[in-house]
Amino acid sequence: MGKVTGFMEFDRIEEGYAPVAERLKNYKEFVIALEDTQARQQGARCMDCGTPFCNSGCPVNNIIPDFNDLVYRDDWKNAFAVLNSTNNFPEFTGRICPAPCEAACVLNINDDPIGIKSIEHAIIDRAWKEGWVKPELPPVKTGKRVAVVGAGPAGMAAAQQLARAGHDVTLFEKNDRVGGLLRYGIPDFKLDKEHIDRRVEQMQAEGVTIRTGVLIGAMPTEGPGAKVTNLATEVIPADKLTADFDAVLLTGGAEQSRDLPVPGRDLSGVHFAMELLPQQNRANAGDKVKDAISAKGKHVIVIGGGDTGSDCVGTSNRHGAKSVTQFEVMPMPPEQEDKPLTWPYWPIKLRTSSSHEEGATREFAISTKEFVGDGKSGKVKALKTVQIEFKDGKLTEVAGTEKEWPADLVLLAMGFTNPLASVLDAFGIDKDVRGNAKATTEAAGGYQTSANKVFAAGDMRRGQSLVVWAIREGRQAARAVDEFLMGASILPR
Repeated sequence: MGKVTGFMEFDRIEEGYAPVAERLKNYKEFVIALEDTQARQQGARCMDCGTPFCNSGCPVNNIIPDFNDLVYRDDWKNAFAVLNSTNNFPEFTGRICPAPCEAACVLNINDDPIGIKSIEHAIIDRAWKEGWVKPELPPVKTGKRVAVVGAGPAGMAAAQQLARAGHDVTLFEKNDRVGGLLRYGIPDFKLDKEHIDRRVEQMQAEGVTIRTGVLIGAMPTEGPGAKVTNLATEVIPADKLTADFDAVLLTGGAEQSRDLPVPGRDLSGVHFAMELLPQQNRANAGDKVKDAISAKGKHVIVIGGGDTGSDCVGTSNRHGAKSVTQFEVMPMPPEQEDKPLTWPYWPIKLRTSSSHEEGATREFAISTKEFVGDGKSGKVKALKTVQIEFKDGKLTEVAGTEKEWPADLVLLAMGFTNPLASVLDAFGIDKDVRGNAKATTEAAGGYQTSANKVFAAGDMRRGQSLVVWAIREGRQAARAVDEFLMGASILPR
């Protein structure tokens, strides 16, 4: 695949970024994609591996060596055809996927891996530009009706696949726009929402009916999920959905934010990340946002070292924060992974995001003990921490390391625990120990829950995960639903 000696001749080429000072002025995407000649050179580096581990490293099983080779040979249209055969939304994954395929690249054993993600990005952008992305209409209609609940990446992928199989699909979303966390979680500077909008247009042209502002089940009144779910304007009982449709597929996200129950948690100025990020995306879309959270001129502390925390860092810097500090409870990982130990699996190593490069102090092995208020207004003014270490297999506080940090705004970005229980309870679905919908991925009866003709996929079934895993599960669940309805399926696994 690629050029026989390409991996010895060419180095990895990274996508570029606009200068920090320039990109902090707005919320636009700032990645400088590879030029065609650069993408072809990256494709040339693809080796003729006996076993291409990148394929299995990719959750949607993209046929990576094939599209690398086609790009190298300047056959972009067929490269798109190969990519389109396994991934409904390469423009999403080409921008925000952490690229486990690159970690699994054989070249990564002793060199820099091929820029697979950047090649994917280049292919799909070229496909949209050339007009190759078109609605794919089914040859026949089945007359079967399917409800897909939750219009994030899993629901979008499932709805599209089911419509292409000929079913009448209705996609329900509690928010006012389609996209789930793609729309109201991931900042616009990482994923411009026009990419979602044009996929929505394609899905509607393929026959998918989309209903927004609709919550299925019951409206939660308390807990971390209540604030974000009360945006729905209509509630449809679960039993009505199962009565009106031949199959129901639940694809909602893991929306219950992990809380930090320490003294002072109720102070003003302490928020979940998923209070800040959706507000900013709504403001960018032109919506009026009431009581918007602002980091302007404030000392901001982000608790949580993952992608959501990084998104809070980038957003706070665009607000004009006075300082941004990010806490991570785990020790600082090594800058370089032990490749002989970890390859081809996803390694633990220090990852510095574009948001970190825009300005942030990162603190590792640190635990928050208390939020401190000013005593008058009830607003947070500081927080107290202690350093921690692993000792005897557990985290232990290090004596004498207590510290107080100034903080006018604290953002909790420690991940998500489970989907909204109100939806699962409404259908009477059995849950696993983590509160997710209990359903296996076995070929026979895959993705089926304990409720009759009700299926679950994505974060609803597996818990908090990556967008690429959501797309995979949406596609596979669509096949399972199709088999349930028709006895067999023409959809790919």
